[in-house]
Amino acid sequence: MNTDPAARLIARLLALRFLPRDDVDVRRLLVDASFRDEVETRLAASGLRLLAQPFAAHVSVALAREQEAAVFEQNDAWQASNIGLPKDAVALLVILWALIILPKRERQLASESSQAGAQNELFETVKLTAAARDASRGIPENVLLEDYGKLLGGKARLQQFALPQLSRLGFIERRNKVIHEGPLLDLAFDYAEFAPRILEGALSDLLKQRGVLEEHAQSGPTFEEHAQPDPALESAAAPEDES
Repeated sequence: MNTDPAARLIARLLALRFLPRDDVDVRRLLVDASFRDEVETRLAASGLRLLAQPFAAHVSVALAREQEAAVFEQNDAWQASNIGLPKDAVALLVILWALIILPKRERQLASESSQAGAQNELFETVKLTAAARDASRGIPENVLLEDYGKLLGGKARLQQFALPQLSRLGFIERRNKVIHEGPLLDLAFDYAEFAPRILEGALSDLLKQRGVLEEHAQSGPTFEEHAQPDPALESAAAPEDES
């Protein structure tokens, strides 16, 4: 019988790479402050950190910021990833995050801000409403390939290599030629840190041309109002996701 629930949860996260928020151990993690402190302390002792966003449907683990250089800085160069993703696949991951997660998060924030009394809850324990869960929308593959194929090495390369690789790693799901978010896409980047880079950077012009950022501009809450300290591309500590 396992008498160490913190060790059990960490072992499951390392082996399975992510767990849903409605998992029994994860639910305890999100409502029991002392249990969460213990889990985070043990992860930190191993150079890892917890990824647990209030608006993400899954939790995972990642490299601690202080240990990223030890893993990614190789031969005087910074590696794009340690999960076998070439630079064009990483670029595609960024674009998919911007196309799917960025507008989804704005819909979620707008939905949550309209709920009476939500401000009185701990941010980590905010429950996803039905509207928030349904906020994620897929991207037709043909639209993605037409709009971004030439920028990322060609349609054939994306369709035959990059998309299957992101799907195997759990970042996306491909169903009926539509790309949906996978369990790890929402955890791929820190929204509070990464959203401003997209909205204020060169990628914003491209996304505005595609109409992706129109909804963001019209929504109420902003990323500054909802800082989220956990997620990063280095998500997951199994061979497929950062370890």
